[in-house]
Amino acid sequence: MFAIPGKSPVTLTPAAERHIARLMEKQGKKGLRIGVKKGGCAGMEYTMEFADAVDAHEEVVEQGAARVIIAPMAQMFLFGTEIDYQTGLLESGFQFRNPNVSEACGCGESIKFDDVETLTERMNAAGSARAAE
Repeated sequence: MFAIPGKSPVTLTPAAERHIARLMEKQGKKGLRIGVKKGGCAGMEYTMEFADAVDAHEEVVEQGAARVIIAPMAQMFLFGTEIDYQTGLLESGFQFRNPNVSEACGCGESIKFDDVETLTERMNAAGSARAAE
């Protein structure tokens, strides 16, 4: 839907790739669906759920044995995001390095995105740069 030919909308670090592949195998699922929804103190939250199938208009990112499925309404907001998986002493989890986030709450659970016009301009500029290559 918001894809730029030849450019992955999200990238996975090796740690995220391994963890997603391991979860998919353990759960017997086709992929990990990522989206966004309204909520939290900053206005939006990331969502993650296992997927049994890919729905129409969803973007699929395959990296190694990992498959990430991006919900249609989240594609513009996630474009350019690097997904990592970090393990620490007190907690472990996915980390989103998203250039489209304009602010985040103190707890790190919710985010606010740049306005739609800025996101659209950023995607168009990336597509033009890609076409010039």
